[in-house]
Amino acid sequence: MSSELKEKTAKGLIWGGLGNGAMQVIGALLGLIMLNILTPADYGKVAVLLIYSNIATCIQDSGFTAALINKKEPTHEEYNSVFWFNITVSLVMYVILWFASPFIAEFNHDAELTTLARFIFIGFVINSLGTVQRAYLNGHLMVKQTSIIGLVALVLSNTVGVLVAFVGYAYWGLALQPMLFVTIVMVCDWYVSPWRPTMRIDLRPAFGMFGFSGKILLTGLFGQLNTHVFSFLLGHYYGAHTTGLYSNARKWNDMASNTINGMMSSVSHPVLAQVADDDARYRAVFRKMLRFASFVSFPCMLGLAIVSRDFILMTVGEKWADSALLLSMLCLHGAFVPITDLYSRLAISRGRSGVNLFCTVSLCVLVWIGLYAMRSFGIYYMIAYFILINVAWLLVWQWFAWRIVRLSFLAVLKDVSPFFLFAASVVTATWYMTSPIDNVYISFVAKIVIAATLYIGITYLSGAVILRESIDYLRKNRK
Repeated sequence: MSSELKEKTAKGLIWGGLGNGAMQVIGALLGLIMLNILTPADYGKVAVLLIYSNIATCIQDSGFTAALINKKEPTHEEYNSVFWFNITVSLVMYVILWFASPFIAEFNHDAELTTLARFIFIGFVINSLGTVQRAYLNGHLMVKQTSIIGLVALVLSNTVGVLVAFVGYAYWGLALQPMLFVTIVMVCDWYVSPWRPTMRIDLRPAFGMFGFSGKILLTGLFGQLNTHVFSFLLGHYYGAHTTGLYSNARKWNDMASNTINGMMSSVSHPVLAQVADDDARYRAVFRKMLRFASFVSFPCMLGLAIVSRDFILMTVGEKWADSALLLSMLCLHGAFVPITDLYSRLAISRGRSGVNLFCTVSLCVLVWIGLYAMRSFGIYYMIAYFILINVAWLLVWQWFAWRIVRLSFLAVLKDVSPFFLFAASVVTATWYMTSPIDNVYISFVAKIVIAATLYIGITYLSGAVILRESIDYLRKNRK
């Protein structure tokens, strides 16, 4: 990597990490308050609607955000065309979902979902007003600005959501929070971004990018189906209570995983796109990102797995205790999410959105078939299958990485496996060392201290380059 690109990447990772970390911590604190107010059934009502809202958001974006970022210098006409396309599609989707809301409520055996759905779906219409502004900020690596915006939006929206739930409106507080979040983000993106739309509406530039963005759209749709398959099936076959327990476990897993993945994704696509013309340089940049993701993700996610029960009991009590084991299991999947995302960015940044589409669609089909077939065995077997198929699919991603940039499996194994083995060994040792401790508070603190100390120590003694480079950069930045 050139020194200039390395500096931009490092700054992006730091701001992405700080921003996402702060957002997840604050979101967790406010979320804990909400969990103590609401019941699993309240969470289940909102969870079963997210699949429809997120699919509508994917259709509204239609992959144009990624297409704009992938262009080194998008024109005003391209930005403007995508802007008006997003707004038009979002309005059409809202009308469709407005009339579909009673059928959604009937499918989930809950008449209250009709009004709730129509309220929640307003969020993706508001979001459509700011997607091009966010594409501009991300494409220009303005990670500091986007991190600050996200943090402000999170604090304000979650605070209002908690207050609404506290005064007795229950799940309406959960429904209001994401709508306020996207509204605040949209307004701030407009304030920070210098780009402005014009009234000359011409959708031809957007349709000209559809050969690339259309594959991103289909990828996003199947990705959402993969993400929300549990809420869909559990809501229909197991009811709102079980759906709420799973939703809570998935939320904590996603918070931790998204902190790491958000830090990486804020820089991975634009940086990889900048070096896409040089295979050797591209492989070097990708492998460094892969090592950093493994270095951070494995200890954090496996560490969360062993403290999950202590954490749930300490914060929200026995009524959510059944979600602890679900969280522990999901953490294994979450540990590999940043690596999967990097492979996805590799394909997109090289203009191979078809590869991204094939991998996502094929995986989604296998997940849905398997989970539907296993629905009678119970949620734990369903999650075990979900983890197994998602982790195994990394081999397919790796095969395509070899085809695209000649990135060998042995090179990836060399980058990833040491950190997985270090983390797995550390959490196993920590688990046995702390198993005699009965007090959940002491157990929680002891596990964190022991695991962190052991992991830093073993990576330092092994001479891990990524640890040394991270320390050197932080020292330099502090000076």
